[in-house]
Amino acid sequence: PRSKSFTGTSESECEQIYQTTIRPYRFYPRAMSSVLYNNCRGAALVLRGFRTTNRPLSNAARCLATNTGGAVNAIVAEQLSGIKDAGTYKVERVITSAQSAHIGVANREGTVINFCANNYLGLANNQQVIDAAKHALDTHGNGLGSVRFICGTQDIHKELEAKVAKFHDLDDSILYASCFDANAAIFETLLTPEDAVFSDELNHASIIDGIRLCKAQKSRYKHRDMADLEQQLQAKADARIKLIATDGVFSMDGTVAPLQDICDLADKYGALVFIDECHATGMFGATGRGTPEFCGVEGRVDIINSTMGKALGGAMGGYTAASREIVDLLRQRARPYLFSNTLPPAVVGATNQVFDMIMEDTSLVTKLSENVQYFTQKMTDAGFTVGGDPSHPICPIHIGDARHATEFADEVFQKGVFVVGFSFPVVPKGKARIRCQLSAAHSFVSPCTTTCVDEFMEIGGNGVIYCERIAEWANRVVRMHVQKFRDVQCFRILQWSWLTSFFS
Repeated sequence: PRSKSFTGTSESECEQIYQTTIRPYRFYPRAMSSVLYNNCRGAALVLRGFRTTNRPLSNAARCLATNTGGAVNAIVAEQLSGIKDAGTYKVERVITSAQSAHIGVANREGTVINFCANNYLGLANNQQVIDAAKHALDTHGNGLGSVRFICGTQDIHKELEAKVAKFHDLDDSILYASCFDANAAIFETLLTPEDAVFSDELNHASIIDGIRLCKAQKSRYKHRDMADLEQQLQAKADARIKLIATDGVFSMDGTVAPLQDICDLADKYGALVFIDECHATGMFGATGRGTPEFCGVEGRVDIINSTMGKALGGAMGGYTAASREIVDLLRQRARPYLFSNTLPPAVVGATNQVFDMIMEDTSLVTKLSENVQYFTQKMTDAGFTVGGDPSHPICPIHIGDARHATEFADEVFQKGVFVVGFSFPVVPKGKARIRCQLSAAHSFVSPCTTTCVDEFMEIGGNGVIYCERIAEWANRVVRMHVQKFRDVQCFRILQWSWLTSFFS
């Protein structure tokens, strides 16, 4: 408007455009151009000179002044641009085959080796599981079109809940569409303002969201820090119900909760123990009974939430296993249970088959454990920093920088190994990693694990990313000179110049 180049448009219309649309985005060129394009539908206003093309500006003015949808789209577009600029934009690769150790991917010939699935036991395409799903379709149909308490409970649902309870050695269980739903239900249903919940700071997002829904007093303790947990338990000693909530295995790091210490503190302060076992059920511990078995605390965990969408066939569904009273209360009040359709028969039939298999035979658990040991040793010998518990199939390869992690994963994928880089907000800033996940379907006989290690070594050696250990060395050199530079900005410039010159 200031340039007065709006031919055929009144001064008031120009001012209206400026105040309502242009001014809020004057410092954001991408958002500005997106607003103008989306609202004018081709009548592009050029920032320099504010010239118009293709249609009268007076019509564009009216559109800009009244259409707020384009402004919202522009705000979102700017956020997306920021994600892309940070190198953390996520692109979904399309799989054209069944989930397995070797999968087909769209726009690529042949198969790639899959090292990023939660298909820990390799049962996602197991023929017995598939046959069980087909049989359930034939006998119980495709779906029920109902929530459980109306007309959505079949005999196979009750059969599965009984198997889940037996597997975890608890009184009863209740099924959900996902474990996210199970976590959304448990805290809100069980806890009141008179109660207190204590959550590990690195718990899964579904636990965090579930706790936000409840009205209990909320405390967050430092990751796996038992001294901090005890201090917070002491501070809330008068709470009616005290519930300690933790992941059994933390999915981004592959680390295991110190359940022995947690249960000891729970006994000392009269608290209940809740664990999310999504990355442990069926495949962790000597017989696959999860973190309680691995940590030797069977019978001491009060509430177990888990999923059927990972080791147990990889489809969908979640559950809560607990005392009969807690499960009964969930059936009466849990909103995700009361207001979501029941699980489809095919999923229930397949999962019933999976529980039969893993309770009768633990050979897949043994095979998975052997694969984990082999892979971890090979990657460590190759010079990579492998995080997580050495017994767990989540093997995060630490990279650090988000963009480098994404580029590294892309390069490895081009070599035929399917991995994904994880960065903020999934993991803390500066702690990006490539999360490799082992499966019982990976084989020492075929070149699965060897190929993965070889490609990591080749890409790392080609300088696609900096080696974490070298980066740590460079930072130590920089820190030697910190005291000479009082100003924070000077230190940042020095650190950046050292790193960029070293890696150039």
